[in-house]
Amino acid sequence: MRTVAVLLATLLLAWPALAVEPSEMLQDPSLESRARDIGRSLRCVVCQNQSIDDSNAEVARDMRRAVRERLTAGDDDQKVFAYMVARYGDYVLLKPPFKAGTWALWLGGPLVLIVAGGLLLMAARRRKPIPPPVPLSDEEQRRLDALLKP
Repeated sequence: MRTVAVLLATLLLAWPALAVEPSEMLQDPSLESRARDIGRSLRCVVCQNQSIDDSNAEVARDMRRAVRERLTAGDDDQKVFAYMVARYGDYVLLKPPFKAGTWALWLGGPLVLIVAGGLLLMAARRRKPIPPPVPLSDEEQRRLDALLKP
C-alpha cells in the first residue's frame, strides 16, 4: 500500500512535466530555460489558473510555440511578455500589473469579503435576542418528574 502511495505521489509531481512536449523544446538549453520560465508566468487562456507550461490545452501549446518563436527571433523576456499581453491582454499574466484595467482582479476578492462581512454583521445586529425560557409550573414539573421516573 505504501509503495502505491509513493508511486501516485511521484506521478502527481511529475504530471506538469508532461505538458511541454519534446517536439516543442528548443535545442539551445539557455533559450529553453528562458522559455520555461516565461511559460510558468503566463496563464493558459482556457484553463483555470494554470500556466501554459503546465497545460495540455491546444491554446497553451500554441502559446508555448509563440514564446519559443519570439525567443528564437531574438526578443528579450520583456518583449515576449509584451507580445503576449498585446495578443491576449493582461489576463494572460499570472501576476497581472496593478492598473485601472486589472482593479477587479486585484480588489475583487477582498471587496467581496468586506461586503459579505458587512452583510453578516448587519444581519447579526438586526436579529432579536432569544428570550430566556419560562420556568415550569408546579403541575408541569410534577408531570415531567413522573415521565422521567424509571
